[in-house]
Amino acid sequence: MRTLFRHLLDEREWQDYRAFLPRFKQAAKELSQLEGDPSLATLEPALKTFQAWYYGTRQPQVDPRRVLVHMFGLSIDRLWSGPPDEQTPALVSPAGTPHTETRADIGTGLREMRRTGAMAARRAMEFAMGSERDQVGEETLGFLSDEVKRIAEAYPRVPLSEIWADLAQAQDEAFRLMESGRARPSQTRDLHFMATVLSFLMAKGSHDMGDARTAMMQARAAGFCARQSEHTGLVALVDGLQSFISYWANRPEDALHYARKGMHESATLRGTVSVWLSGLEARAAALLGDEQTVRSANERAETLREQVVLDDLDSLGGLFTYPEAKQCYYTVESAVLLGRGDTQLAAQAEETVRRFSNREDPGWAFGDQAGSQCNLTLVRLFADDLDGAAEAIRPVLDLAPSHRNNGIVVSAERVRDALVRGAGRDATVARDLSTEIAMFQPVRPALLR
Repeated sequence: MRTLFRHLLDEREWQDYRAFLPRFKQAAKELSQLEGDPSLATLEPALKTFQAWYYGTRQPQVDPRRVLVHMFGLSIDRLWSGPPDEQTPALVSPAGTPHTETRADIGTGLREMRRTGAMAARRAMEFAMGSERDQVGEETLGFLSDEVKRIAEAYPRVPLSEIWADLAQAQDEAFRLMESGRARPSQTRDLHFMATVLSFLMAKGSHDMGDARTAMMQARAAGFCARQSEHTGLVALVDGLQSFISYWANRPEDALHYARKGMHESATLRGTVSVWLSGLEARAAALLGDEQTVRSANERAETLREQVVLDDLDSLGGLFTYPEAKQCYYTVESAVLLGRGDTQLAAQAEETVRRFSNREDPGWAFGDQAGSQCNLTLVRLFADDLDGAAEAIRPVLDLAPSHRNNGIVVSAERVRDALVRGAGRDATVARDLSTEIAMFQPVRPALLR
């Protein structure tokens, strides 16, 4: 949840721990002198604590609470309520009129109750997991498993800022439980499975922020955990992740290598991971201009699709399943990268955009929707339809900064490159679009607000 506390930090550019901490320490010293309490002078929240405050997953304890109240001149209840743009204006009744509870009052109260309930649930989870530190109990595994499922489903549907702190905390819990040495063999396998999934998502998060190096480090950690879990599907999935990261980092040879490595691992699998790996091979080959490999990889993906039997990875949803709409997106993209812009591909690109227009669909992802819109834009540019291209990319350029992840920005840059090189580059529409895309950059701090 975005709190007033977070809003104030963002306003003052204090969202970085290194910027916040000196201000907090200064306020603590001031309050120590005012109240004659020496213990406050050395008060200093840990990074993890600050992140929990910032993302609204935890309220401060008694002493830090006193410091924050002194620091901002507002009560904790006010600091942990919504920011000004989320506040519902109070409806004032005429003097002498009995107060009636309005719909706005009810809505505001319900939001506050839900926030309190969510925080209480997280506190209960932390208590239960902490109580089982000496023995990994079923409640601990259950809590962590539920969190893995929730984050996996939410990841492609919301800005990274909404789940990043929870994701990092869940990964830390999984590692901590494995390092404790208290887990039984069957529990260790489950923990390695969950650690793989969480590390996969952490890698995707670093990629989304444009940090390919950190993303690959997380992917290697995911690969280690996948092998320890002895889960063939996970091993193949992580190979696909490394192909994915390499593809967007413009390393097509590496992308092709990892996709083929994953296909070898997944030879006996029936879940959608094998279809995904074929799509990854096609896209990597397209970057290399290998039309024959693109065709054969896409044909293999079609064959594998007919043989799919959904498995435990597919049941996680989110990035761990590869629906038909996403397969269409990859197929169109591989053709677009080869420079195609024919009528048949245009129809396929339009159909892909249409498939991703329904946000209620379980397979919907804002990144895939934006990517498919960029592909349709390129198809229309290759057909010299500038107005149609401008219409297709408009929803992408209107995305909030929090949604402008690395893949979306790279896709938009491909459109700009095509505009600059195209026959209509001197047209007003082309110049205006090119200028707008040049300013379409991910705002890194905003991504995690």
